[in-house]
Amino acid sequence: MSQDRNTTPNKETMQVTIARWMRRLTCSGLIALGSLSAGCAALTQPLNGIPARRLPPQFLTQSKNNLVPLDPSRLAQEPPRDYLLDEGDILGIYIEGIMPYSSPDRPPEPPPVHFPERDSMLDPSLGYPVTVINDGTIQLPLLEPIKVKGLTIEQVRDLIRKYYLDAKILTDANQLRPIVTLMKERTYNIVVVRQDMGAGGAGNQMGSGMGGRGGFNLGSDQSASGSMIKLRAYQNDVLNALMASGGLPGVNAKNEIKILRASKADQRKRDAFVQQFYQQYYCNQDPCGCAPPLPDDPSILKIPLRLPPGIVPSFRPEDIVLEEGDIIYIESREAEVFYTGGLLQGGQFMIPRDYDLDVLGALALAGSGVSSVGARGGGGGTMGGIGGGAFVPPGALFVLRKTPCDGQITIEVDLAKANVDPRERILVQPGDILIMRYKPCEEVLNFGVAALFLYGFQYALRGGNGN
Repeated sequence: MSQDRNTTPNKETMQVTIARWMRRLTCSGLIALGSLSAGCAALTQPLNGIPARRLPPQFLTQSKNNLVPLDPSRLAQEPPRDYLLDEGDILGIYIEGIMPYSSPDRPPEPPPVHFPERDSMLDPSLGYPVTVINDGTIQLPLLEPIKVKGLTIEQVRDLIRKYYLDAKILTDANQLRPIVTLMKERTYNIVVVRQDMGAGGAGNQMGSGMGGRGGFNLGSDQSASGSMIKLRAYQNDVLNALMASGGLPGVNAKNEIKILRASKADQRKRDAFVQQFYQQYYCNQDPCGCAPPLPDDPSILKIPLRLPPGIVPSFRPEDIVLEEGDIIYIESREAEVFYTGGLLQGGQFMIPRDYDLDVLGALALAGSGVSSVGARGGGGGTMGGIGGGAFVPPGALFVLRKTPCDGQITIEVDLAKANVDPRERILVQPGDILIMRYKPCEEVLNFGVAALFLYGFQYALRGGNGN
């Protein structure tokens, strides 16, 4: 009987022990399944990239911190000391006895006075309006057309006096004193197309992400705003055109100005050149290869607004002078963005125009940081992220960068080394995709700490007896 009494408790104890281990195994399995369901990208979807400090120079982004802004005075022409006439100018001319005609027995009529427009810088003028026509000449009574293009007002007055004396229309040189004034300057019609003057103003530099963070400026109208402006003679330059249409390009615009020359534009010739260029390439090269970039249109002048130190602008002073029908185009930099994913909140963020943005600055712009702990709702997940947090911050950042011919390279940034090694802090360029991940060891460590924490919490709730 005593043997049976001793055997029965042993069987009960064994059953309790087995049940206890089954509960522990079940709890461990649930924790593991929960961790894997949350995502274990470092183990199940590994990424391999070129270490940032070993990245070849051709894949690095050029720094723009040291670029020097272009002096705005280089965009304006220097007016001559004397106004030189050209077609479109309107002169005020008065010649006693001829303009207007009066008979010798009647006193001459006084010259009419013309007051300029409100925004004009001209003084009041005397005389009757005479326009300089397309061939640069003026037509006066009893004379052949007089060539006045490129002459000053004083030279035109002396020329008119000489013409009438040589034609013996008036013989008294003392009485022939023509009055010549500038009544209205010639103007040039210039078209300005700007993509930095949309409804959103200067634009938002943050990105659009999930959870209400960021907010890329989707309300701005990037279809461009255009205007036709009239510029007076010697004000027909790039600077005056920009001032008349809203000022220098803002942060939403590229750091360059395009000038489309109406006098040089030949769309049919350009289309034929483009067609011939690509036909020649595909005939001589592999059809599956990557075509070289198309050469710039010679009728388009590009003026950079920021230059490296010591570099003199390549455009000439006459290049900034605008003629009739020229087009100024300010292009948007809407495509200069980078994207985030993985443990970072997914979004699209604008890259600063005038200063560098490295990977640490990009993380700060995306609302994260090197020492941030826990996932922010990204798709990468974490084994240690049970309960929405992690104990070890992510230490790997992968940059997916486009290369020519639709290629791609993967760059791996060690976030721990990026704090002290500038070689790890590569600059972000447009089109980059930044994916933050945990390293495999970080995933395992986060899981181990989380499991230990849950087991200890469970043990404390049960009073330490393991039941």
